Amino acid sequence: MSEKLVKKVDIKNRRASFEYFFVEEFTTGLALTGTEIKSIRQGKVNFQDAYCLFMDNELYVRSLHISPYTEGTHYNHDPMRDRKLLITKRERKRLIENLKDQGLTIVPVRLFTSDRGFAKLHIALAKGKKLYDKRETIKERDVKRENDRSGY
Repeated sequence: MSEKLVKKVDIKNRRASFEYFFVEEFTTGLALTGTEIKSIRQGKVNFQDAYCLFMDNELYVRSLHISPYTEGTHYNHDPMRDRKLLITKRERKRLIENLKDQGLTIVPVRLFTSDRGFAKLHIALAKGKKLYDKRETIKERDVKRENDRSGY
């Protein structure tokens, strides 16, 4: 193999915390094919415009780009396919109820592998930030950075 597979994967969607306020967070499993998990272990994931939606009362993540596996053959996966999220009935019901509120969406926040090697997706029920909220977030981050620097 040309690229080393990473045992622990932790890929964050940094854009999500800048664009949204997180109301509630969940950890879900992902239904993947063999080449998808191998590609995830190589760290070839892009969260750029990913979001979650309900289809037939099941939760799916859309636009999560997992690059084709380099060693894959004609069995390689489609990089942009919708992937089913494995979530409990209670959590699914709570998400459906909360999505009825205007302005809420479900965004993927973090993709990681568990201790057993399974891929997990951390999702959040989120509300979009306004421009002034984004400026406030930038200001808070700059103040925190300055305080950290002065503490040394």
